Amino acid sequence: MVAVTLAVFAVPPLWGETLQRALLRAMTFMIVASPCAVVLATMPPLLAAIANAGRHGVLAKSAIVMEQLGTTTRIAFDKTGTLTRGTPELAGIWVYERRFTDDELLRLAAAAEYPSEHPLGAAIVKAAQSRRIRLPTVGEFTAHPGCRVTARVDGHVIAVGSATALLGTAGAAALEASMITAVDFLQGEGYTVVVVVCDSHPVGLLAITDQLRPEAAAAISAATKLTGAKPVLLTGDNRATADRLGVQVGIDDVRAGLLPDDKVAAVRQLQAGGARLTVVGDGINDAPALAAAHVGIAMGSARSELTLQTADAVVVRDDLTTIPTVIAMSRRARRIVVANLIVAVTFIAGLVVWDLAFTLPLPLGVARHEGSTIIVGLNGLRLLRHTAWRRAAGTAHR
Repeated sequence: MVAVTLAVFAVPPLWGETLQRALLRAMTFMIVASPCAVVLATMPPLLAAIANAGRHGVLAKSAIVMEQLGTTTRIAFDKTGTLTRGTPELAGIWVYERRFTDDELLRLAAAAEYPSEHPLGAAIVKAAQSRRIRLPTVGEFTAHPGCRVTARVDGHVIAVGSATALLGTAGAAALEASMITAVDFLQGEGYTVVVVVCDSHPVGLLAITDQLRPEAAAAISAATKLTGAKPVLLTGDNRATADRLGVQVGIDDVRAGLLPDDKVAAVRQLQAGGARLTVVGDGINDAPALAAAHVGIAMGSARSELTLQTADAVVVRDDLTTIPTVIAMSRRARRIVVANLIVAVTFIAGLVVWDLAFTLPLPLGVARHEGSTIIVGLNGLRLLRHTAWRRAAGTAHR
């Protein structure tokens, strides 16, 4: 731009123009060709959208995240803590070893789960505490995300985890037929079944239930209409429970029994099919999938620091309906960015042509250049208004 300005100053005198007029023309050109309005075309709408979303409980970590949200073509949801409240409760205990009572089995399971960050583990610990059961010291704790936890409790190696993972390690032959039948029945009723293994022998079952978020079905419906594609359910829970929840909220594509790596593979498969995927989750099991997605959103109840750090945005108030709303807000911000760029480029091009082909007075050039900058800035700041969020919500949930 400096070179062009010098040319605007140096060339006209060769055609007989006075130095004073050439200098004024060059000064005017330098001002009106400055891309101030272009620079302001992008950031104010995105920053205003971030601020407005933050006021309504969605924290986007950067303008890039807010911009990328608007490109979402499909959404994948976790189950526990995302579509459900994330406060599971122990619904029943089944003991299959005579040496254990209900409380003794719960004591061992709760002790093994105590260091865990998983919400199902928290439910087991909470149930033990509500019964005033004192938990013993735990050693050699190991977590296998999506599968089980193991720990040494009272000299015994205790494993607590999914039926799929632990039946494979313990050996189905060691289980009574009634225990296998109970697992199938409880899963069919929508319970999450946790198996307790003591020294490689399965000794009991714990049935855990979690309440569906009341707004889940509405959020899924809005997400479907907004993106034009039904969301996907990615969960480590069993098939029967996952299918049951999918029917309740309106999700057909249910992928159950997934380990963290399986969720990443599912995300990449969807992306390979052309989807720009936003993943919503809350647990440490979801962190790899959040990182692999185009945009990762963590629920505010996330118990894992890793999940919150990995996510690109956080739903602070745990309201699922804000997710389609913030996507609609992002899309509006992107439209305003495009409109601002058109306005800015049109003003700059018009003023430059006016200055070079005719005579543009310097004060008028300054006024119109700065005026275009103000127009672009104010246009972007419209997204700060409360009505902008209500309009986005109306677009998402109509």
